[in-house]
Amino acid sequence: MTKDDRQPFVAHLERLRDADDRAALAALRRGLGKPPGSALEMHRYVVPWLAEQERPWADAVHYLVASLFALHPQPGGSGSMGTALARVAASTGAESTERRFVGLLNCHGDDLPRHLRQAVSLAKAHDVPIDWHRLFGDLMGWNHHSRYVQRQWARDYWSLSRPVQEAEGEAHDEARAPEGARRVGRAGR
Repeated sequence: MTKDDRQPFVAHLERLRDADDRAALAALRRGLGKPPGSALEMHRYVVPWLAEQERPWADAVHYLVASLFALHPQPGGSGSMGTALARVAASTGAESTERRFVGLLNCHGDDLPRHLRQAVSLAKAHDVPIDWHRLFGDLMGWNHHSRYVQRQWARDYWSLSRPVQEAEGEAHDEARAPEGARRVGRAGR
C-alpha cells in the first residue's frame, strides 16, 4: 500500500486499536446492526472526520467502517474484500462462502451493512485480516454506475480460487482419460 492509499480516517481507527483503547472500540461496535450514525456513542470518534457539509453516502461509509473495524481490528490485511473472502474460502473449502460473497456483490447500498458484517465476521472467525484502508476506499465507490468495485472484488476472489479449480479440473480430466492418454499427457508437461 502506498502512502496515497492510506485513509486518514482508518489511520485514526488504527491508532485507537494500537493504543488499546477498549472503550473506544466498544463504543464503535455499538453501531453494528444499526443504521449508520444512529449509535450515539460513535459520534465522538467519527464526527470529527466527516466533511462539514453532510454527504449521506460518505458519512454512512465512515460509520460502517468504524463499526466493522471495531469488530475485527486485526492488522495485516492486504487486498480487497474479494481477496479476504477468497482466503476464507481456501481455508474452509465451504461453498457457503462463495454464496455469501455473491450476495455481497449483488447487494444494494442499503443492504451493504448487513452483508459486510457477515463477511467481516467470517473473516474474523477464520483469522483473516481485512485491509481497512482499501475497504474504506472501495466503499466510497460502491454505488458507482459501472460497479467497478464489485467487478474488482470478483476478479480478486475468483483469481485466487483459479489454481484450485484448475487442479481439480486436471485431476478430473486425467481420471476420465484412457490409461495411455494419461501417460502421454504427463510426459508432455
